[in-house]
Amino acid sequence: MEWYLPVIWGLIIGVAVIMYVVLDGFDLGIGILFPFAKEEKERDVMMNTVAPFWDGNETWLILGGGGLWVAFPKAYAVVMPALYLPVIIMLLALVFRGVAFEFRWVAASSRRLWNFAFSAGSLVAAFFQGIILGGLVQGITVKDGAFAGGPLDWATPFALLCGVGVVVGYALLGATWLLVKTEGFIADRARSHAIPLLLAVVVLMGLVSLWTPLAFDRIATRWFSRPNIFFLAPVPIITAVLTYLVWHWLKTGREMLPFFGTIGLFVLGFLGLAISTFPYLVPPSLTVWQTAAAPPSQILMLFGVIFLLPVVLGYIVFVYWIFRGKVREGEGYH
Repeated sequence: MEWYLPVIWGLIIGVAVIMYVVLDGFDLGIGILFPFAKEEKERDVMMNTVAPFWDGNETWLILGGGGLWVAFPKAYAVVMPALYLPVIIMLLALVFRGVAFEFRWVAASSRRLWNFAFSAGSLVAAFFQGIILGGLVQGITVKDGAFAGGPLDWATPFALLCGVGVVVGYALLGATWLLVKTEGFIADRARSHAIPLLLAVVVLMGLVSLWTPLAFDRIATRWFSRPNIFFLAPVPIITAVLTYLVWHWLKTGREMLPFFGTIGLFVLGFLGLAISTFPYLVPPSLTVWQTAAAPPSQILMLFGVIFLLPVVLGYIVFVYWIFRGKVREGEGYH
């Protein structure tokens, strides 16, 4: 087997996951922050900041899940039974949120109901994305190449902590996105939310960073054995510096920098988890090479990705450029 093909596909899936987390994260964050808006016109502006983007952002979820299925079918066959329930709940929440997004504009008499649906769908989807992440990091019971655990193995305190962490992180992304796209009292309220959310994210990231090496020997070995500790030390140091910078930018009234700084924190967090688990695609037993599809299948699908990925990236750049600038009361794209 060509050793590099699973590595390439692992990188593609990793890029798809981080793109989804960042892009769909801020519009899920808008939904999580929805109940804190004081007036309906404020919610209208908040929703209009993501109206041109939210459905396109979910493209990356399809690429990540589809890539896992075609490039690593053995991993897909293990991960899905292990995390079936949280995956189904997450997908239903995303569907519910999408329906609420569309119906809210036309169903004026039941707008409160759709406000709740939009917010609840966003919250539940974010929470169970964190549950799925925690379930993967803590490990899946595998015997003879198949899932051998129970249907609720994922329901652990560590996975619940990851779920809360993703919710708070998405809320921070949403708040900093509002700084970029709004002004006046909406931006002021978003800034007031962003500072305590940043502190909460730091605490939760710290708890996860401490929990993983203490609970999982394989992760402690990866981070604290020599010479790894010297090569990996810059990751937490850069994270601490970037956290301070985001806090400083929020305090000094910056608009764009807090959002991109928060994206940087997500990327660093994802990088840390990738370092902790690679080369295991199904920790702690199945690697990317053990779960990979036949090389001809990987090569065939790779040609498709090479063609389509630039198209998707070009579309994203085009849409974000077209709909750049502030969204003001009374303006919208719905």
